[in-house]
Amino acid sequence: MTVENPAWWTSAVVYQIYPRSFADSDGDGIGDLPGIRGRLDHLADLGVDVVWLSPVYRSPQDDNGYDISDYQDIDPAFGTLADMDGLIADAHARGIKVVMDLVVNHTSDEHPWFVESRSSTTNPKRDWYWWRDAREGMDAGDPGAQPTNWESFFSGPAWELDETTGQYYLHLFSRKQPDLNWENPQVRQAVHEMMRWWLDRGVDGFRMDVINMISKVPDLPDGPPIPGTPYGDGTVATFFGPRLHEFLAEMHREVFAGRDADLITVGEMPGATVEQARLVTDPARAELDMVFQFEHVQLDQGDSKWDRRPLRLTDLKASLGRWQAGLADVGWNSLYWDNHDQPRAVSRFGDDSPAHRRDSATCLATLLHGHRGTPYVYQGEEIGMANSTWADVRDFRDIESLNHFADATARGQDPDDVLAALRPTSRDNARTPVQWDDSPHAGFTTGEPWLAVNPDHVDWNVAAQRDDPHSVLAHHRALIALRHENRTVQLGAFDMLLPDHEDVYAYTRTSDDETLLVVCNVSGIPHPLAELLPEAVEAEVLLGNRDHLPDHDPAVLGPWDARILRTAR
Repeated sequence: MTVENPAWWTSAVVYQIYPRSFADSDGDGIGDLPGIRGRLDHLADLGVDVVWLSPVYRSPQDDNGYDISDYQDIDPAFGTLADMDGLIADAHARGIKVVMDLVVNHTSDEHPWFVESRSSTTNPKRDWYWWRDAREGMDAGDPGAQPTNWESFFSGPAWELDETTGQYYLHLFSRKQPDLNWENPQVRQAVHEMMRWWLDRGVDGFRMDVINMISKVPDLPDGPPIPGTPYGDGTVATFFGPRLHEFLAEMHREVFAGRDADLITVGEMPGATVEQARLVTDPARAELDMVFQFEHVQLDQGDSKWDRRPLRLTDLKASLGRWQAGLADVGWNSLYWDNHDQPRAVSRFGDDSPAHRRDSATCLATLLHGHRGTPYVYQGEEIGMANSTWADVRDFRDIESLNHFADATARGQDPDDVLAALRPTSRDNARTPVQWDDSPHAGFTTGEPWLAVNPDHVDWNVAAQRDDPHSVLAHHRALIALRHENRTVQLGAFDMLLPDHEDVYAYTRTSDDETLLVVCNVSGIPHPLAELLPEAVEAEVLLGNRDHLPDHDPAVLGPWDARILRTAR
């Protein structure tokens, strides 16, 4: 990929759908594929180029579909393979590509592969997963007898004893999500065959869940102790293992190479550094097109994700600026605030009070979409959906949140304190149903929703914003159209301005033809634009979020004011 011959996805915008919460067609309270098909015109109107579906495969739903029991079937809660084929056809008819979530670090413990693997130590699929004896000198089942000291990402030990064979299996996530052993070539071949099957069916690519964990240090060493817990940090042996690049290159060669189609691959990679992302996304290495990194969404965290701190804008600039510079000549950035695992950005990084919610939502969107990279819009983000209200731990459905509550209170933490930490951080904030209108269940379902609708849907919904030219929805339409139309937004060089300013985020995008200046006041305090960036005052406004207001002053950045400007050359 070069500036002269850019990949198609450099001008594209991706929209993520969490199917369980998007649209329910049959009144059972769970979103489904026919529901998505019925809302495709909303996505076409928004202007997005790609829809990424969180998992819709057959699953026991222990982790809302990220525990897959059959990669080549659709879970009945979401529909049928025929529904999936219809969705792909309907999306393609609107010029929208369909990307599936590829979850191959682990399967469900109900997948036939694991059912065979756990049946005996001599089963041919035994080493399709990671099995180990108890720690030397200890008996299986004794406290601390797990093969390593690793903590699961969903709390508790990362090993589960299987009583049938007396060995432990590795599960970095839920105990119902055993990790596949990618050291076994048969595992890799089975995964490749499944991926080819979906591409042949019309899918346009994959978002690859925690794909940087598929290669593990083979001897599985203990990790450094995690303070305040009996566990150790296993990421030293499970993130970016010794054969990761080999596995990704093999996948590209066996699945994608030689196909006459415009496909896309994006790898979710917790803990990724700029240097690692450059390697993975270097077109010459033929691994992945882009990665999801998490550095910027961890800047407001203390010792854990449950320990939330105020975000310093200077830290955000340093982080995003480093990624922009690091992938300027090689590779490509994914741009996102929200996804199914992150609380809502307008509540987290903006201001969801009535006075500033609309402006802060559009400000954050402008800040992000102006960067070089491919923007990802998560369902509901385009209307400024916010975190919900959680009166009691029983309101939550997320396994990570529920496990953390049980584990933390068992270790003596005050339940009220744990609940207070869950409210702004739980993944369920992202998973409340999409707010289509102001009806009792927000137009999501005619039944009882699997997760309660945010009460604010009576004011914040698609129907209320669809024809409002100044809505959050209209602003997202305009941002997406600008990326489609403007080559400087797509490919122009990025330069950070005002790196030490604590409220104003500003940068330029430059091409041979023009210089664009993006300036965003990420605060509720006005700032004198004429003093900070004099060249901005007389510049041509390509897109603003507050220029329609009667108190708008070109020389002053109002609260949550955001502008994309064309400056004189």
